Amino acid sequence: MRNWLVLLCPCVLGAALHLWLRLRSPPPARAPGAGPADQLALFPQWKSNHYDVVVGVLSARNNHELRNVIRSTWLKHSIQHPTLSQRVLVKFIIGAHGCAVPVEDREDPYSCRLLNITNPVLNQEIEAFSLSEDTSPGLSEDQVVSVSFRVLYPIVITSLGVFYDASDASFQRNITVKLYQAEQEEALFSARFSPPSCGVQVNKLWYKPVEQFILPESFEGTVVWESQDHQGLASRNLHKVTVNDGGGVLRIIAAGEGALPHEFMEGVEGVAGGFIYTVQEGDALLKSLHSRPQRLTDHITNLHEEDALLKEESSIYNDIVFVDVVDTYRNVPAKLLNFYRWTVETTSFDLLLKTDDDCYIDLEAVFNRIAQKNLDGPNFWWGNFRLNWAVDRTGKWQELEYPSPAYPAFACGSGYVISRDIVHWLASNSERLKTYQGEDVSMGIWMAAIGPKRYQDSLWLCEKTCETGMLSSPQYSPQELTELWKLKELCGDPCKCEAR
Repeated sequence: MRNWLVLLCPCVLGAALHLWLRLRSPPPARAPGAGPADQLALFPQWKSNHYDVVVGVLSARNNHELRNVIRSTWLKHSIQHPTLSQRVLVKFIIGAHGCAVPVEDREDPYSCRLLNITNPVLNQEIEAFSLSEDTSPGLSEDQVVSVSFRVLYPIVITSLGVFYDASDASFQRNITVKLYQAEQEEALFSARFSPPSCGVQVNKLWYKPVEQFILPESFEGTVVWESQDHQGLASRNLHKVTVNDGGGVLRIIAAGEGALPHEFMEGVEGVAGGFIYTVQEGDALLKSLHSRPQRLTDHITNLHEEDALLKEESSIYNDIVFVDVVDTYRNVPAKLLNFYRWTVETTSFDLLLKTDDDCYIDLEAVFNRIAQKNLDGPNFWWGNFRLNWAVDRTGKWQELEYPSPAYPAFACGSGYVISRDIVHWLASNSERLKTYQGEDVSMGIWMAAIGPKRYQDSLWLCEKTCETGMLSSPQYSPQELTELWKLKELCGDPCKCEAR
């Protein structure tokens, strides 16, 4: 019996030691390119090491050079730093899908919407609105009626017009028609109709010529009809008229389709007349449409090459999170929400720092600031906040969804920090939160719902400037970021080196 015990003891000890080592060892690393769903399926109860700060760097798919500069500057420094390397996790946030529409064929460079022009009407005048033969405009009580439109390819408006009341034997009204550019208080041009001067009758409208301007691509305007009499206008709502878009060169912007609510429009939305226009540069348009199929083929080839490069980049560095979004500027808020969800599902952390790939970041300064100011705790947002920022209605930052004239307080996008509970709230509500034109203003609108404690800090710079002690600064080229970091390493200050 004693001999059996002697033989069994080493086996029991070996099995116990093997079990103890397995419990102590970390789970195996996930395969390069495996997504968060793959990781959670393999290890549903496991999350990576705990980090004090997760850094999310918003990056466009083709910004390889900017990402490599970051990897060779502040990211490399944090990885090699004896303590930062254990406290920080840095990930680039990239849309998993490229836009399948070539830039030249999009309505604007910030979205992925096809400029859908087919069979353009060239070398002739086009009536923007028309009524059917058996339809006449009805008199309404509205003194002011307006309609907004967007130009998708350059046009020239040659005349403005008004509907006439079929019950009148002749034109008996006093009406002013004006064209406004979005957000402009003065009309570009106007036409006044009266019994002595009613213009030329075409179909069911009276028209008058106006000063001619080329309205460029992306021009947004509003035509306003205003009655100078006590009675209302002869008008129709948009659904009762035929819109002649010239083959797709303009689009009517209707409030029911997500455009500005009625209070941002002159009078009631509708049509009390029309305008006549011509399409400019018809030969160039036909040439562009003719070359579109080849351009699309080349673009799809480029997308496949880009996918291969990103896959290789991800496998080499393992620092990219691909989110299920088409990678365009308009989709940046959705990219951010997807990253919040990924962070919550896969990582244990205290704070999250968001920045962009064209920004200088000083992580050591960020940690020093956290320690000095005790910047932690729940429901916490640390950044440089813009207050009473006016809502743009045109251009790159065009906002047609948020109804107020000014945004709630929001942190400028070069860098800000939020607490873990806020990230969890954003992640859990990501499917319901509405996205607006930019991720920074979207964040401000989302945060207005929960009222976090805001810590104002001007060292998160909002503009491209350099200040000693800055935490971040935006809008740099790869070469400029490299130079800033060289000065930082050489002299401790990215802005200057004192003579020694």
